[in-house]
Amino acid sequence: MWLSASVLALGWGGLAQAQTAQSTKAVDANTLQELVVTAERRTENLQSTAIAATVLTGDDLAKKGVVTVDQLQFVSPSITVNNFGQGNNINIRGIGKGEHNTQTSTGVVTYRDGATTFPGYIQEEPYFDISGVEVLRGPQGTFSGQNATGGAVIVNTNDPKIGGGHSGYLLGHYGNYDDVGLQGAVNLPINDTTAARVAFFTNYRDSFYHISGPWTGDPTLKWGAVRLSLLWTPSDKLKVLWKTDYDYLQNGGYFGDAMTKPTTDSLFRFANNTHTFATDQFIRSTAKVDYVADNGITFRSISSYAKGRTAWKGDIDGTAAAAPNYWIAEAVNERLWSQEFNLISPDTGPMKWVLGAYYQSNDYTFPKNRFLIGVPPGVVDERLDGVNKTYTAAAFGQVSFELPRGFELQVGARYSKWSTVNHVRWYVPQFPTIDYPDNETEVGYNLTGKVTLNWQLDPNNFLYAFVASGAKPGGLNGPLYFGGGVLPPPFRQELVYDYEAGWKSNLLDNHLRTQIGVYYNTFKHFQVILPIPNNPLQTTEQNNPNPSKLYGIEASAQAVFGDLSFDLGAGWTKSEIGTFWTQDPRLPRSGPCDPRTGPASASCINLGGNPQTYAPEFTFNASARYNYHLANGDTLTPQVTYSHISEQWGTLFDNRAAGDHLDPRDIVGASLAWTHGDLVTTLYGYNLTDDHYVAALLSPIRIAGAPRQFGISIMKPF
Repeated sequence: MWLSASVLALGWGGLAQAQTAQSTKAVDANTLQELVVTAERRTENLQSTAIAATVLTGDDLAKKGVVTVDQLQFVSPSITVNNFGQGNNINIRGIGKGEHNTQTSTGVVTYRDGATTFPGYIQEEPYFDISGVEVLRGPQGTFSGQNATGGAVIVNTNDPKIGGGHSGYLLGHYGNYDDVGLQGAVNLPINDTTAARVAFFTNYRDSFYHISGPWTGDPTLKWGAVRLSLLWTPSDKLKVLWKTDYDYLQNGGYFGDAMTKPTTDSLFRFANNTHTFATDQFIRSTAKVDYVADNGITFRSISSYAKGRTAWKGDIDGTAAAAPNYWIAEAVNERLWSQEFNLISPDTGPMKWVLGAYYQSNDYTFPKNRFLIGVPPGVVDERLDGVNKTYTAAAFGQVSFELPRGFELQVGARYSKWSTVNHVRWYVPQFPTIDYPDNETEVGYNLTGKVTLNWQLDPNNFLYAFVASGAKPGGLNGPLYFGGGVLPPPFRQELVYDYEAGWKSNLLDNHLRTQIGVYYNTFKHFQVILPIPNNPLQTTEQNNPNPSKLYGIEASAQAVFGDLSFDLGAGWTKSEIGTFWTQDPRLPRSGPCDPRTGPASASCINLGGNPQTYAPEFTFNASARYNYHLANGDTLTPQVTYSHISEQWGTLFDNRAAGDHLDPRDIVGASLAWTHGDLVTTLYGYNLTDDHYVAALLSPIRIAGAPRQFGISIMKPF
């Protein structure tokens, strides 16, 4: 994992051109093609929609080497992905998720084919046979609901094509670390109203790590995935689309060295003394039904059911020393069911509207004796059994009014109710008195939305300004092990208020497209695990008592001038934590420390003014490619990509000695694609400078980003 499969896609530059050459020429090969967004339940032009977004077509993903959600941070401004193994904490503009547990909801929701996916866990499913990805920045409180305080990621896979014949592709690759993979897809016509599509993905790769010590396990990566899609259109009014995915992702383990190491020299060379494995597997089925009534109103239903299992065992002290000797063994079963209904007005007329209702149930089951932390093993084994259930129900709507002189007013709102229920048991077998049942429920409500004023100044210039809000549910704290099993109070829901303005333009006769926007966010009740104010030797999840401020500017551009094409994106973010007195749980603590008033002492410090976690001040990405046409009709396409993410902090304490600091990362990639007829052969390279950087923190270890990779791929469409 950790970008391992990205090199496979990096060789797709030629694939993208080969698959789209005919359709591109039919429009105009020398101009930009329209990018569309589906976030507001319609298919709309990005350039005339009041959304800050990066939209990537399947071809764009191929050219840029994006195979998992991790790589999105290298192709879109203001996004970071803290991949801690079993899941991903995605943050956009410094807002998302900061704690690794099931009670802390994600702040950046991910959709697959219109349905929400597992919130933060089992998210490494590969991007294969993808139609497009939309990265939405800022709270999506109307359409995406309460789990989108930071933004949303919308992934759409390719649909079957009625009348598309037996078309598809095969793509294989081989690279260093014995990285070998094969993927493909085929369209299967059934009759005049029905078609199917089958897609698959496989990947095998040796480990990046050189691990010494008395550890055991198989560290190789072994991924397999398959998708079956079925499309039925019995009339021009009814469309039924069904998709089922099955993924088996064996990652070998989540390896890391101690996060307190002062340099990155040991990121790939360290010792362990624990048996290690890591496997994610799931199945997900989604059914989407669209029916257009005679009056043009569309009724839509999206139903989804997913069942998955994540299991991991590994060393979490990053050494083979006898003391300290910490390891973790986690097995969690997850079941997610969601249902959404929409009523959508026709796209024509002076007033457009959308109404919707949504329900989601998500259960985490912790099997007996399968979720434990040994600190050290056999001496103190912290265990968790039982079930955590979460529920969400919402009603939402948006209405748009066309006004004179190109203006448009949009008003949207969403009312949500959420709940989280614990029926679990926390215990330590070595200490019979530490055996605490936890049966509690927390319920919350919120009203979020968006008010927008759009101005289509002329056919090539679109301006907008809006105020939006988003919310993320609160949650439950576990019992205090050394406080007699007392249950601390729940932590509150997060709230974000976003003030934003932007300008989108098409320039130079549609050869250049730009997007620029500014934003100011007020972030309330940030959720973070810290010492209890009047009992500093124990920790609970709490809320920052004062709002944080996050503001910045984002800009992006795409251009096509004949055979030359390039794109770039940049983001500048400034963040400041509100006044917040607390104590670092990793350091000696004593005395009370009130979050609002302190008082100041050697251990009680004010975090006010510190940056938000995982909020780099500057992000930048760019890519360029050129098609050389050879005399025999072949094409050579060299491409260069570059991404920069500035320094980040993994905790609010900004403690370099404790390993909180994540250095800047600069990732350079390149490829050379040779197109001969319909066969595309590509030489590729990723992280060519072999930048060693910390990709994620899983206290007390740190996890490395992928090292330099290179290889060759061959693609054959049919």
